[in-house]
Amino acid sequence: MSAGVAQLFDVPGPRGRMLQRVAAGVLIVIALGLGAAVLWKLAERGNLAPAKWSPFLTSDVWQFYIVPGLINTLYAAAISIALASVLGLLLALGRLSPIAPVRWVASVFVEFFRAVPVLVMMLLSFWGYLAFAGLPSAYLPLAGVVTGLTLYNSCVLAELLRSGVLSLPKGQAEAGLSIGLTQGQTLMAVQLPQALRAMLPALVGQLVVILKDTALGYQILYAELLRQAERIGSAYFNIVPALIVIALIYIAINFALTSFATWLEHRLTTHGHVAGGVQGADPTVGMDDPYRSSVTTARR
Repeated sequence: MSAGVAQLFDVPGPRGRMLQRVAAGVLIVIALGLGAAVLWKLAERGNLAPAKWSPFLTSDVWQFYIVPGLINTLYAAAISIALASVLGLLLALGRLSPIAPVRWVASVFVEFFRAVPVLVMMLLSFWGYLAFAGLPSAYLPLAGVVTGLTLYNSCVLAELLRSGVLSLPKGQAEAGLSIGLTQGQTLMAVQLPQALRAMLPALVGQLVVILKDTALGYQILYAELLRQAERIGSAYFNIVPALIVIALIYIAINFALTSFATWLEHRLTTHGHVAGGVQGADPTVGMDDPYRSSVTTARR
């Protein structure tokens, strides 16, 4: 193992790699077999007949069901992402605050809403808005979905940011304090930007979770993709093909987000700046600068 590289387990040898390939092959065969068995049973019951798929070749299904459901899904996810990002940042700052009451309130908020299931928060929000807020009935499902997703995911984002700050070397905070910055200024100007950059792939990956969790709005009658799949099945008596098509749409969107997170992580890793200058650079470069020459002379 090379120096400075941390690993959680030893690199497997030739025999270990062979066993891993065999185990992976067996699992793939089992998964394919189970999938084939499920498709065979569905085909026997006529759920995969060509007539069940023909509605998806018409524009009506896409215009009145799938496209509106996709727009509603992305709309709820976008609002939730924006609100959860702002609230998550505030909660992270609260949990890192040197003021004890602020830290306690933020900690209780995070621990409570992170422990409550998202669906429960959506249902409580829906009925709460209906009973006390007086929102129009057309906006109640959206409000319930956004509230539940915002409360839960803001806590997750806050913990990601907090863990990113705490993972930084202590010298980063000490350097900020040594030049006269307060603890809050050091957090905002020195630690938080580095934590955001370090945790950005994980933060982007959380978008996949938010997008998938919009499907829970099905329980409060929000017209997202899963709800539209049920409506397609009721209208055309093809619930299984409808669920398969909607699942493929979810997979495509989530794959695009995951690919973006992977690309972003690779870009940040390969194009990051090295603290303290580039290793192996010529130390004489820039010595004609009067300021740099005076600093070098003073050090000598």
